[in-house]
Amino acid sequence: MPKAFATPIKLAVFALIVVGLYVLFIHEDRVVLPPGVKAPDEPVQVNIEPLVVYEYDDHQVTAVARFNLQAKVLGRERYRLGNESTLSPIDLVLGWQRMSDQSVVDEISISQYGRWYRWEADTLPISVRDIERCSANMHMIPKNDRVREKLLAVRTGEIVAVEGYLVNVWASGGWTWNTSTTREDTGGGACEIIWVESFEVVETD
Repeated sequence: MPKAFATPIKLAVFALIVVGLYVLFIHEDRVVLPPGVKAPDEPVQVNIEPLVVYEYDDHQVTAVARFNLQAKVLGRERYRLGNESTLSPIDLVLGWQRMSDQSVVDEISISQYGRWYRWEADTLPISVRDIERCSANMHMIPKNDRVREKLLAVRTGEIVAVEGYLVNVWASGGWTWNTSTTREDTGGGACEIIWVESFEVVETD
């Protein structure tokens, strides 16, 4: 009798494992908010004298500007490999002003890969320049485990508030990772690297 039920039980267990892996690694919860600009302000940046905010083993993180923003999460990508992932486990594509409007975002396809953010649209809902100036891929370095947990739990579509510093990273052996300090750039080196001191979801479903 036990042999008769062996195959169905194995299939059921296998199905549960597949579902669990899908939820854990593939499925991404998304929040769809009503149309309208949800983050009307540009990021606030205040340049400072270089300040070491983190130093451990062979890494040194140096802040170059205070940086705060409220924005819509347009994309999220988890990273586990590479020098950067030691400090920054996740990238967020964030949008503000017109790029925080769901009706605009619905017309744009956004993807992330290899610490890059890409977008495309069949018909532009706003100008290319507005898309470039009002959105960015940002490498998040959490200050502590509590901030890390919040970052990893965020969902695409939520409105978040981020407080921290723009930073440059140095490691022994000559490896460096430098932040952008303007919202006007695109391409390689245009991503912000943020030492995140505070991270909160301010609007969700």
